[in-house]
Amino acid sequence: MKVGTVLLLFGLCWLPLRAQAPTAAPLEVPYEQFTLSNGLTTILHRDASVPVVSVNVWYHVGSANERPGRTGFAHLFEHLMFEGSGHVVEGEFDVLLEGAGATSNGSTDTDRTNYFIDLPANALELALYLESDRMGYLLDTMSPERVDGQRDVVKNERRQSVENQPYGMASIEMDNMLWPTGHPYSWPTIGYMDDLTAAGHEDVIEFFKTYYTPNNASLVIAGDIDIDRTRALVEKWFGEISRGPVVQPVAPPAAVLTGVTRLTITDQVQLPRLYLGWLTPRAYAPGDAALDVASSVLAGGKNSRLYKRLVYETQIAQNVFAFQQSGALGSSFQIVATARPGHTAVELQTAIDEEIERLRRTPPDPREVQRVLNQVEASFYRGMERVGGFGGKANQLNAYYVAGGGPDFFAEDLARYTSLSPSDIQAAIVRWLPPDRRVELVVEPEEQR
Repeated sequence: MKVGTVLLLFGLCWLPLRAQAPTAAPLEVPYEQFTLSNGLTTILHRDASVPVVSVNVWYHVGSANERPGRTGFAHLFEHLMFEGSGHVVEGEFDVLLEGAGATSNGSTDTDRTNYFIDLPANALELALYLESDRMGYLLDTMSPERVDGQRDVVKNERRQSVENQPYGMASIEMDNMLWPTGHPYSWPTIGYMDDLTAAGHEDVIEFFKTYYTPNNASLVIAGDIDIDRTRALVEKWFGEISRGPVVQPVAPPAAVLTGVTRLTITDQVQLPRLYLGWLTPRAYAPGDAALDVASSVLAGGKNSRLYKRLVYETQIAQNVFAFQQSGALGSSFQIVATARPGHTAVELQTAIDEEIERLRRTPPDPREVQRVLNQVEASFYRGMERVGGFGGKANQLNAYYVAGGGPDFFAEDLARYTSLSPSDIQAAIVRWLPPDRRVELVVEPEEQR
C-alpha cells in the first residue's frame, strides 16, 4: 500500500465565536529542490526533531528496464553497489558506516532501485562521500571476478527464495499468466537463472553506464540539516560526476485479460494453495486506492470477510491474504489462500467467489471501510514520524517525486483514501475484479513416492 496524506477534517465544536477552536493546519512537508548541471535532482527536507539524517538515493531503473534474455541486472547491481568503488576498498563501505553509528540498505523492484543511509547528523558528509563514490566511480573496481562473485550470490538467493522455497515458483507463474509475453512485468525482479549465467562483464558495464547516472537518479536528504550547507555538500561531492545518456521510457505492450486462464502446478508442499489475480490500474491512478482498501476489507486482519469465513467459521483455510500490487506501468490485485488439511482449492475458490460477489451486489458496511481507513492513517503518520528507512519521509519524498506528483504529495495521497466511500469500494470491485477476466493458479502437493 502506498502511504500518502491530506488534511484530516475533524468534527467542529460549537463554541462561542471568540473561543472557537483553531482551524487545523494543512499537512505539509516543506522541502527545497534543485538540479545539478549533470542532471542530479536533489530534494532537501529539514526535520530537527532528532539529530539524525537520512540520505536516500533512487536510481530510476528496475527490472522493467531490462530486456528478455538479460534479466536480473537491476537486482544484481543492488549487490554490486555495496562491494566497493574507486576510492572505497571492498568491505570499507560497511566498516565506515558502522563506525559512525549508521545503517544502510537497498532494494530493487520493477520500477526503481533505491539505497539509503541513516546516520547521526554530524556524519552527513560521510554518507555523501560514499554515495557519490559509488555513483561516479563504481566501474573503477568492476572486475569480471567481482561480477562473477555477486552473480553467484544472486543465483543462490534465487535458489533459496524461489526455487527451494515452498510455493516459491507461484509468483513467477502468476506474473507469466497476468502479463503478456514481452511485458517487463512478466519476468521476475530477481531474474531468470539462465539470464544471470549468460550475462557477461561487458553487459554489466553497459547497464551501469546507461542507468546509474546522475541524470537518471534523485537524491533526498532529510533530517537535522542546515539547508545551505547541505546544498553546498551535494555540489561538492556529486557535481563533478559526468552526465549519462538520456534514458528512453519503457514502452510495454498492452496488458489485457480477455477471459479466465487456469493453471495447476505441483510443489513439494503439504497443502493446496489458490492464487487469483486481476489486472488493475497503475499506481496512483483512479481505482488504485479503492482496491487497496478492498484488499483489506476482504483479507486484512482477523476481522476481514475472507479471514472470518475461511479461517474462523468454515475452517477450510490455513490463511488468506489479498493485496493491490501497484506499479508504474500497471498493477495486479491478488488473493491467496492456503487450504487446511482435508480441504481443496475448489472449496476455497467457491467461498472466495461468493464473498466477492456479495461486495459486487452490496457495498461494504461503513464500519468495515472506516476500520481500514483508520489503519491507513495510523500507518501513514507512523511513517511520517521518522525520516529514514524504507518507510520514512526521505524515501516517500523520493517516491512522490518519481511518481510525478511532486515531493510533497503527502496530503493528496492520504486524501485518495480518506475520501473513499463504501460505494467507491463496491464500484472498484465491479470494475476491476470481474469473474470472467482473471487468472487462477493452484499449487498442489506433489504425490508421495
